[in-house]
Amino acid sequence: MKTLNLLPAPRSLRLTGGFFKLPARAELAYAGEWSHATITRPLTERLQAAAAAAGVKFVPLAGKAAAQRPAVEVRLDESASKHAEGYRLTINRDGVRLAACEVGGLRAGAATLCQLLRECGSRLPCLVIRDHPDFPRRGVMLDVSRGRVPKLETLLELVEHLASFKINEFQLYTEHTFAYRKYKPVWRDWGALTATDIRKLDARCRELGMDLVPNQNSFGHLRYFLEHPPLRKLAEVSEPYEGSTGDFLRYPTTLAPNHPETLQFIRELYDELLPNFSSPFFNVGCDETWDLGRGQSRRLCERQGRGRVYLAFLRKIHREVTKRGRRMMFWGDIILHHPELIRELPRDVIALNWGYEANHPFEKEAATFAASGIRFYVCPGTSTWMSLIGRHDNGFANLALAAKAGRKHGAIGYLNTDWGDGGHPQPLAVSYAPFLVGAAMGWCARTFDERLLVPVLSRDVFNDPTQRLAKAALALGFAHRRFGYYEPNITPYGAVIAAPPPATRELFCRSGLKYYARIPETKIRAALAEVAKQRAVLKGGKPLTKTGQMLRTELDLATRMAMQSCKIMLWQKALASGRKAQARRMAGLGVAELRKLERDFSRYWPTRNKATPAKCAAFLRWRMEDCRRGVLHFPPDAARLSKPKVHPAD
Repeated sequence: MKTLNLLPAPRSLRLTGGFFKLPARAELAYAGEWSHATITRPLTERLQAAAAAAGVKFVPLAGKAAAQRPAVEVRLDESASKHAEGYRLTINRDGVRLAACEVGGLRAGAATLCQLLRECGSRLPCLVIRDHPDFPRRGVMLDVSRGRVPKLETLLELVEHLASFKINEFQLYTEHTFAYRKYKPVWRDWGALTATDIRKLDARCRELGMDLVPNQNSFGHLRYFLEHPPLRKLAEVSEPYEGSTGDFLRYPTTLAPNHPETLQFIRELYDELLPNFSSPFFNVGCDETWDLGRGQSRRLCERQGRGRVYLAFLRKIHREVTKRGRRMMFWGDIILHHPELIRELPRDVIALNWGYEANHPFEKEAATFAASGIRFYVCPGTSTWMSLIGRHDNGFANLALAAKAGRKHGAIGYLNTDWGDGGHPQPLAVSYAPFLVGAAMGWCARTFDERLLVPVLSRDVFNDPTQRLAKAALALGFAHRRFGYYEPNITPYGAVIAAPPPATRELFCRSGLKYYARIPETKIRAALAEVAKQRAVLKGGKPLTKTGQMLRTELDLATRMAMQSCKIMLWQKALASGRKAQARRMAGLGVAELRKLERDFSRYWPTRNKATPAKCAAFLRWRMEDCRRGVLHFPPDAARLSKPKVHPAD
């Protein structure tokens, strides 16, 4: 028979020959004592939805009816697996039998059975699957703090897909976009998730067997709180300062750990946020505290050392978390700069070991945490941010590298992070491929087959029988290689169009308006042609559902923005070489295309997101203004690198 398109791929799958034909009305029995509200109802609903697409109606029976040899039987059985989320799925000529020693295994097995129903319809192949995950906790973290705050409906749709990928943890990275009652002026223009949103999302996650972990950065990354006049006194530094390379400014983002009111501010946030979550865990962030020791805590850091000051404040946060009955997670980057202090961390904390490049030293860092006895996750990323259409070669390698190091050194979790740097212009549609790769790596990296991405995404996410949407989405994530130019965390597609006005000296995209002088025109045209080619493929897709149609719209908007990056570079080259008439024609076309793109993006925005696109897509106006004024912000000599960067594989 044809290949079974299952992702995450089972650890062991053996076809035994023949098929079982589900009747049009198939009995579904749960053997044993069950909680209907929290277990059987959600499982039944998901199985019924998958069966309905195959023309089958699953009819749930009471546990006592299991002896009637129902078509599908679900059973808790201690002999099914030695692993908490392990399961055994058997299909023979008598029916379907799913067994697991714990409920988590039944959910994982049901996810596999749903994929089989969507793949094979009512005629299921006879087989035996024995399966369990590499990591007990497998999560996705979505950034909601950079300009794109999804609506509740968008998040509910996302967690449904993640559950089908066997994801059992979800986090929403939050800085200032939870609707704290006292701080409406901080979040009002950004949009924010309300307590009601979180409670509804938490309830659905529980039904899906997913832990919605609260996430609130609590030390660094608090720029927009610290711009609020009543809170400015809590900032470590009061004014922006020169970044390390001298071509950008760092704005105040870090709390002063020694200010007497800092902890009270943190307590207020925790007391309002945490009651909305049922999770026993809490991610307090505390990463990238760049300002520490530069201002209010300077003398303290000089006496004790920055590492000691950081650790002392982390301990204070830990006490607040513990008082509220949660177990603390924190990003591990700062403490890794002070490895001698890791053993002094509270023993129940969980370090989140993050890194996003294909060559990130997960091996070394994971070994450091493992040797200290501190529990830890490995946290790779999707590599979609600052790319618009993805950076899949780097992302897939990063996801695999983290899984390998995490397995070797005993990580208890695998958290795939999806960031939104630079306003978060890239849509969720771009992230689904790396979400699925990460889910497969977290479940069983040994059985992952990249060739299955297109059929599984087409069937389970895009709902596109032509497979063109998934093929285009995957190819777009590799298109940046046509530039022959490499920088970490970014591609020219994402950086050029989104570059902020140089006068602001903002960190992200600071080189975006210089790439035209660093990349040959032939390569820019090749990169443009590749994206145009994939856009044509995208248009040929035929998604059967509203969700699939919306994802196609998202991909098309992102693709159009990426194409504009190429056209902007070509316009800059015309300006720089003195081709004034050509540059004017290109600028006129650019303004018209950008204006239409802005209208289409604004029309799409409220269907998926809160607030307005003002924080996400302001760059469309910036680029229109550049074209109207004929502005070349950086002449070639100022923009060119002395040593060109090329992609590592080139």
